Amino acid sequence: MADLATSLNLSSFAYLRPPEKSGHSPTVISTYPTSWTEHYLRRHYERIDPVVSQATRHTRPFRWGLGFGPPVRSRNERELFEEAAGFGIRYGFTIPIHDSRGAIAIVTFATDQRRTEFEKSIRKHGPVLRVMAMYFDARARPCSSADRQIDGVLLSPREIECLEWYSRGKTAWEIGTILGITPRTVAFHRDNARTKLGVRTIQQAIVRLTESKHRK
Repeated sequence: MADLATSLNLSSFAYLRPPEKSGHSPTVISTYPTSWTEHYLRRHYERIDPVVSQATRHTRPFRWGLGFGPPVRSRNERELFEEAAGFGIRYGFTIPIHDSRGAIAIVTFATDQRRTEFEKSIRKHGPVLRVMAMYFDARARPCSSADRQIDGVLLSPREIECLEWYSRGKTAWEIGTILGITPRTVAFHRDNARTKLGVRTIQQAIVRLTESKHRK
């Protein structure tokens, strides 16, 4: 992920999952400077960060930085952006990921380059960055046996992964590209999932998956 971001002229990225329970710390995977990440978490900036706030409330990707992005309403928020800029995090492109259970992940690609160069990169690579963010989230989130059970039926990690991508509207070819496997292998896992769930179509399997998530 870091290498891909750098190849697109974006120097760093951050993946953040807000805590599901009050008092818990967020999950963070990042190539931001360690000193900044530790400072951010120690000060609980996720509670006041306008980027986190907007990503939590909206699903559309957005840009942020000096002169544009989420409105800064308080001195603490302004100081947060100024401190981040001091660590080379001046502009960012954030992709919110909301799943059917209400869980949220926030993927941000950031840079210290000039605004014109940053906006050029985002206009050119925005769709690719969105796919990268979704793929990273699918690989980064925990996948325990409980998460892989649908109405008591245990699916393999790859079966549940393919089913999740189908539920997002992806084709077998697109899923194969994302996962690095052939469309035929995707179809193999899809058919295994359908057989285990006792349904005839992928749409019925997706319904079972969605209903199971709502009950958890």
